[in-house]
Amino acid sequence: MGIEMAGGVYCPLSPRDPQHRLYALVQQTESRLVLVHHLTKIKFDNGIVSLDIDSILIINNIEKSIDIDQLSSIRVTLDDLAYIIFTSGSTGLPKAVQVQHKNFAEFMSSLIYGDVVTKKDTVLQMSRCSFDIHVQDIMGTFMVGSSLIMLHPRGIMNFDYLISVFKEKNISCVSTVPTIILNFFTYLQQQNHHNVVQYLRSVSSGGEPCSLNLINLMSNTVTHSCRLWNMYGPAETTIACTFHSSNNTKETENISIGRPLSNYQNVVLDQFSQSVFIDQEGELFIGGVGVFAGYLGRDDLTAKALLEVDGKLFYRTGDLVRIDNNSLLHYQGRKDHQIKLHGQRIELGEIEQCLHRTSISACVVIKWKDDYLIAYAQSSHVNEEQLRQHCQSHLPPHMIPSFFIILDKLPLNQNGKIDR
Repeated sequence: MGIEMAGGVYCPLSPRDPQHRLYALVQQTESRLVLVHHLTKIKFDNGIVSLDIDSILIINNIEKSIDIDQLSSIRVTLDDLAYIIFTSGSTGLPKAVQVQHKNFAEFMSSLIYGDVVTKKDTVLQMSRCSFDIHVQDIMGTFMVGSSLIMLHPRGIMNFDYLISVFKEKNISCVSTVPTIILNFFTYLQQQNHHNVVQYLRSVSSGGEPCSLNLINLMSNTVTHSCRLWNMYGPAETTIACTFHSSNNTKETENISIGRPLSNYQNVVLDQFSQSVFIDQEGELFIGGVGVFAGYLGRDDLTAKALLEVDGKLFYRTGDLVRIDNNSLLHYQGRKDHQIKLHGQRIELGEIEQCLHRTSISACVVIKWKDDYLIAYAQSSHVNEEQLRQHCQSHLPPHMIPSFFIILDKLPLNQNGKIDR
């Protein structure tokens, strides 16, 4: 909030990322300043201009007279950038998604209109800074006028601590990935703590497919009226662009990602850019108030990502969907090798590009089941541990394969390409 109030552009960096990657991201954004604290400042040396926020807090405790009027001269327009969030890139470099103030303000208006969040809510901030949903939790909550509850570091992993927060703060609104919701509500049932969520009104699930198991679990745990929203949306459409209120009595195994939020539009096109029929598979394009301002420094990628339809810009998601008879969208898969793992968007090509910078001659990275990445490498000069160490020094933790398998030769298809 301080960065936004000062007229800056917020760009979160995860302290879990290796130093090499953090430096590359800072250079990519041409950031003038990196804010750190006593635990994260060791990630940056004198080559990066950084400021320890702990020192600011100490000074402010001594200097009681703070001139708030200094902020009055700052001018920010709706067309200015609000934040930059990084997503995985197939070329080996992360893509810097630029979101304007008007994108974010209109997105929050859409959530209010849909009753996903209200000014009466007490919102629990549950997402890491690598998820753009944390921007909604923090800045969006203050814009709406809700109350915000921040967790201790790693608090989301301690369910007993979470229970105490729900009890003491009367939490009414949360947004996180389905896995965390499922595990937390399973724990509540095991401990017979149903009353802990008595004030819960709105639960937004996103980043991973929502399951019928989760819907049933919530309906058995929450006895009062509480909506479970299945949210969908890439960072390029400002956090989320479609939503669906899941109802246990009507759902099937393939939970719909719903309809567009207000002031958003979608079209589903086939390979010839023609609209598809009901129940026919096609690529989802998103238009409306949330379409991003482009990738920082990559006009070429921006041009490929955006399509003009009837004079309006639409974002090419790369996601395959079908539309049912009720005009609800159903996710079917990807056109490319992009995946979601534990809610994180990953371009497998970025991991493969990283591995190619070692002495291997070829490699393929695939997702196994829902929890693991496996890297197959063709080489006679490196071992699994060397590949793992290389990835650990260049990639964030969620992109490091769980298993490395060395082969003499990767299998090829009839066209002579690697058979994934």
